[in-house]
Amino acid sequence: MESVGFETADWLRVVMYKSCFEFIKGLNPVLLDVLEISAGPQWRREFAFGSYAETGFPGFDICSEALPSRYDLIIADQVFEHLPRPTHAARNVFEMLKPGGYFIVATPFLVKVHNVPIDCNRWTETGLSFLLQDAGFDPERIQTHSWGNRACLIANLKRWRKPGFFGSLRNEPDFPVAVWAFAQKAA
Repeated sequence: MESVGFETADWLRVVMYKSCFEFIKGLNPVLLDVLEISAGPQWRREFAFGSYAETGFPGFDICSEALPSRYDLIIADQVFEHLPRPTHAARNVFEMLKPGGYFIVATPFLVKVHNVPIDCNRWTETGLSFLLQDAGFDPERIQTHSWGNRACLIANLKRWRKPGFFGSLRNEPDFPVAVWAFAQKAA
């Protein structure tokens, strides 16, 4: 298995993190004002952002409120599937982005229901693109991605698995366990 430096990541997220981290590296992260919705350790551990703010879910309700600050990059990693009104949340993210700013959204697809505190949504790449378009993003400024395979799908039916020795990163497009997108607000 290729080493991607995500030894603490669950198998279903390894390829997604690699893709997202490569994308952020191209944005010159030390210059970015970043907001993470429902923050985890992965992004801060990997990057020294110009500034970094975080919110906690469900304490901060991204579905019904936007912060007054504007950001170059907003990250929502494994949170949108838990939102009762994801279109409202995506519109609030759009509002909080600076012109030319980016939104990274990552969600599971073929995984078990995990109520933290609720579990409401799943999107294919096409569905995620339409969600972002409904929020105001131009379809030409949305890149969607997905990854998965049957072995990872089966392995994650009972609990979140680490990749391990047999954790193939081969992609089978008909079995996506992770779906993510990069969307840019027009300048």
